[in-house]
Amino acid sequence: MSDTTSDLIGEAVYQNRSFSFASLSDRVFARLFRGLVYPQIWEDPVCDMTALGLGREDHVVCIASGGCNMMSYLTARPASVTAVDLSPWHVELNRLKLEAAQRLPDHASFYALFGNADQAENVALLDRYVLPYLNSQARAFWNGRERFRRRKSMFARGFYRFGVLGTFLGAVHLVARIGGVDFTRLLSARTLEDQRAFFEDEIKPLYRSRLVRFAARRRASLFGLGIPPAQYDKLAADADGEIVKVLEERTRKLFCDFPIGENYFAWQAANRAYKEDGTGPVPPYLEKQNFEALRAATGRATVLNRSITDVLAEAPAASKSVYVLLDAQDWMTDDQLAALWREITRTAMPGARVLFRTGGGPDILPGRVPAELLDQWTYDAPASERAFAEDRSAIYGGVHLYRRKG
Repeated sequence: MSDTTSDLIGEAVYQNRSFSFASLSDRVFARLFRGLVYPQIWEDPVCDMTALGLGREDHVVCIASGGCNMMSYLTARPASVTAVDLSPWHVELNRLKLEAAQRLPDHASFYALFGNADQAENVALLDRYVLPYLNSQARAFWNGRERFRRRKSMFARGFYRFGVLGTFLGAVHLVARIGGVDFTRLLSARTLEDQRAFFEDEIKPLYRSRLVRFAARRRASLFGLGIPPAQYDKLAADADGEIVKVLEERTRKLFCDFPIGENYFAWQAANRAYKEDGTGPVPPYLEKQNFEALRAATGRATVLNRSITDVLAEAPAASKSVYVLLDAQDWMTDDQLAALWREITRTAMPGARVLFRTGGGPDILPGRVPAELLDQWTYDAPASERAFAEDRSAIYGGVHLYRRKG
C-alpha cells in the first residue's frame, strides 16, 4: 500500500491522536482496513434504491466497499456512478467485478465467480476472460500473493470466507458450534414463526453466555463487522453501555423479520455463502434477469482510491444527484463532516438525495454540520423510517435520507 493511501485511512480512522489504549485501537483497525475488509457489503441496496428513487437520469457518488451495492445500482442504469474507497483491496475488487460483467460470456460464469465464488474453474475464467483486459497494476494485484497463495485463487476457495468480515463470521460460527447451534434449521425454515423459534431456542441463549458477553464488550471484537472504535463508542453510548442488548436485537431482526428465502444477508451470516444452485436470495447484480442490464451499464462506472470529500472537491458544481455514504460519517470528526457536506451541497443538483446509515439510531448531523449547510436540505423522516424497516442487513441503528431543497 502506498504511503498516501495509508495516510488517508489513518486520517479517516484516527480520532485519538495521542498515544493511549484508545489510539492503539484506532491504529489496529486502520491496519486491518488496508486489506480486504468486506467481501460482501452489508447495506441493503434494494431499500436504498427504493428510498432514493434511483433512475436513469441520476449521477451517483457512493462508497465502493465490497462492490455489491455499486454493481446493484448499475442495474437501474443511472447516467453515471462514481465509487470511491480508501482501501486498495476494495478498489481492485470493484474494478474486477466491472470488468468481469463486461467480459465473461454469460451469467452462469459470472455467478460461478461472484455467487458461488468457490468453483475450481474460476481461476481459469479470470485468466482467460478478465485479467488480460485489466491494466498491468490490476493484473499484478490479482496475480500477487496473499498468505503464500495467489489472490485470484480466493474465488476458487470460497471468497466470502476471506477478509475481515469473513474471518469474523468464521469466529461466530465457531462460537455457535461450541454452543450447539445448527444453522440448517434456520436455512430450511418455511415461515417467520419457524425463524423466530430458531432464534429463541438457539441464538438468544448465546447472548447469555459469558464468552459472548465478554467478547462483545471489547472494542476489537466488532472490528470484524467493520465497526471502528469511534463507532463502537457511539453505539455503546446510545445503548447506555448495554452493547450486548443492541447486538442481540440486531441479530433478531436479521434472522426473524424477513423470510429467509428473501434475505441474502441472513444466508451469508448462517451459511457463509449464497445458495449453491443460485436459487436463493442474492444481491440484484447477481440476479440472472439483471445481467444484461448490468453488462450494458458497466461503462458508466468509475472506481477511485480516494476520499469522497476530495473527489467531490474536483467535481463541477451541481453535477451530482445521489450520494450514498454508507456509515462513513460515523467515523468523522465535526470538521470532516463540515468539509464533506460543503462539497455535497456545492455539487448537488436540485432535488439531489443523500442516503447514509448510523450505528446508533439518531441522525448525527444536526448540531455537527454547520446550519448554513444543513438548512439547504430537508430530512425525509417517512422515507428514512421505511428504509430502516426494509433494510435486511439489520446491522445498523438507522437509515437516513436527506433531500436538497429547491
